[in-house]
Amino acid sequence: MTDTHNISTYHKIPILDGLELLNAKKHTIDFPFHTHNNFNITLILNQTFCTKLSDKFLQAPIGTLSITNPNEVHATPCDNKLGNSFFTFYIQPDVLKTLNKGRDVFFEDKIIYDRDLCNSFHYLSIHFNNPEVNLEKELLNVLEKLVARYASGMHFEYKKTALFQSFINEDLMEKFSLTDTAKRFGLDKYKFLRLFKHETGLTPNNYILLQRIEKCKRLITKEADLMDVAIETGFYDVPHLSRHFKRFTGVTPSEYKRA
Repeated sequence: MTDTHNISTYHKIPILDGLELLNAKKHTIDFPFHTHNNFNITLILNQTFCTKLSDKFLQAPIGTLSITNPNEVHATPCDNKLGNSFFTFYIQPDVLKTLNKGRDVFFEDKIIYDRDLCNSFHYLSIHFNNPEVNLEKELLNVLEKLVARYASGMHFEYKKTALFQSFINEDLMEKFSLTDTAKRFGLDKYKFLRLFKHETGLTPNNYILLQRIEKCKRLITKEADLMDVAIETGFYDVPHLSRHFKRFTGVTPSEYKRA
């Protein structure tokens, strides 16, 4: 029998400063702790959708929206047997800021119970590639309603510290050693690990992987050979790259390249 799990597609559409879409069907692979530089607006299609934040564990029922803000550290554990089906719209912050009359946008409520909005997002998730639908106009209309109804005046600022700033200047493509890195900061590895995770919400290993994956995304659109991309970003080979790439994005590098 054909395995119908983890049948996901990724789409990049040249509107709204670079719209990206993930259509995940029966996804069984957990997404580890990571961040995005855009808003994730996820429509829940089947199974309860779970999100781990640094201080919360949230559950979004079918027919709701789950939202994470830019640079908000989060993980998504999936149903490892039945799988989760969901459709995510990745929206650039400046798009929502423009709709909010130049003011920053932050969603304090991560789960949106709004049948009208969910129906609209569902319609767009089905018809995003329909030439008879003006996707940009329709999506802007829905996003404007979302911002007007649920955006908070609260300002979210991503933590940046001296330790974090020093770490990101390291060559992340090199093999990482927790002990050696901690020594460079004059700390034992356990204290460095605690401080780094407290300040960023991520372990150093996950942070490095996330940076490598982001570099992969940029290179994949330019490089023809995935092996070259793998080596340039610190992975052993294409299978090694593909395994980690899918954990963070939901699709393989080849699928992302075709988007």
